[in-house]
Amino acid sequence: MVFSGIALGSDGYNASIMGNLNLLLAVIYPDVLTKDMRARLSNAFLIGMIVGMLGFGVVVDQLGRKTGAIATTLLLLLGVVLSAAASGAGGSSTGLLWMLIIARGIAGVGAGGEYPVAGAGAAEASDEAAHLRNRRGFIFALISDLAAGLGYCWGALVPLLLLLCVHQSEEKYEIVWRTALALGAIPPLSIFWFRLRMRVSTAYRKSAMRKQRVPYWLIFKKYHRRLAGASAAWFLYNWISIPFGIFSSVIISQVNPSNSLVENLGWGCLINCFYLPGPFIGGYLADKIGRRQTQALGFMLQAILGFILGGLNQQIQRIFPLFVVMYGVFLTLGEVGPGSTVVLGATEPFPTAVRGQIMGLISAFSKAGAAIGTQVFTSISAAYIDPEKANQVAFLVGSGFAVLGALNAWFVVQDGDKILDNEDGIWKEYLVSQGWEATWGDKETVDPARALAYEVKETS
Repeated sequence: MVFSGIALGSDGYNASIMGNLNLLLAVIYPDVLTKDMRARLSNAFLIGMIVGMLGFGVVVDQLGRKTGAIATTLLLLLGVVLSAAASGAGGSSTGLLWMLIIARGIAGVGAGGEYPVAGAGAAEASDEAAHLRNRRGFIFALISDLAAGLGYCWGALVPLLLLLCVHQSEEKYEIVWRTALALGAIPPLSIFWFRLRMRVSTAYRKSAMRKQRVPYWLIFKKYHRRLAGASAAWFLYNWISIPFGIFSSVIISQVNPSNSLVENLGWGCLINCFYLPGPFIGGYLADKIGRRQTQALGFMLQAILGFILGGLNQQIQRIFPLFVVMYGVFLTLGEVGPGSTVVLGATEPFPTAVRGQIMGLISAFSKAGAAIGTQVFTSISAAYIDPEKANQVAFLVGSGFAVLGALNAWFVVQDGDKILDNEDGIWKEYLVSQGWEATWGDKETVDPARALAYEVKETS
């Protein structure tokens, strides 16, 4: 579970770093870093993640959790190395940026694969003991939401520290952005040895459907409401959270244009730190009052504060510290509710046999929300000459989507059984009732004499 958290934290760093580095790239390549090129750089990683989530969801269910874990780590490392070493033919700045887009896409595929790998693996690991199972909400909030939040904090802090190391010299901005990207290789490298030696969970050994035809229609028929609720929740959460997090430095620079580049990065880092209290509160509430109730509460509180920020935007922005604190609390509330529960909601209510694929599908919806939200946010910023008006519209639109998230959490989202083996039993019995024959168990990872696998036979 700890190494799953490190993997997801690595994704947070590699996803957020480009939003902060765009401030440097705009100084180095002012003529070629157009609005469209900036959007491509921001979305390349997200689109790559969608591909990785869908592809590796199948890999971890059909070929095994360990195979998927090793493959995602290697792919992420390849993308990070290519990003840090990007260059254009003949020194072309345009070619360099296009190479950076491609490399970021490759890294995104590896990072996206971490979601079904780490999400499914952590859920199954937490089912090994009752004391872990009973605190799964809090544990998941830390290894998913808190880890990603720390990644976002480092994504703002590292460029800031590197700028200070080179004394803010514009001639060394290229060293800063290349080094910042290269440092994204440290987390996946640190867990690679562990993944080579990782152990397969009991739940997967008992209930895997390796190398068999998957009854996708029956999955949808049985779990369509849970799929819809979890997908919509994560989509709406990322639609709000990712753009407001990635562009925090940009928003700060618009609100207070007299700040230097280092000051804007510093304020952006401070705002990202507001992500961190949310998982502790949300994780506690998830175990105490329930996953669905916690998610609805966080969404609604975030909507209320967002409408206040939007409605009184001009007055609040004139008191800069007040704006920073309210903006930060807006992000915190997103982590209290959906941020702490969406990963758990995409894994816990579904059977082990298809958990990786379902996690991949739902998390792909989430990144689609992030990509669309980022594009909408960029368009809003470009549509208004007055930055105050642009920020006002962004907060009002984001808060409207938070209201939709609260309604979805309350009326659509369903919690599953906290004991994963019980959910697996329900799924197996359902397949029997539908006349579907399957062989259960990951027989390649256990001693046949002690195998827990069994076959479900068609009944008539």
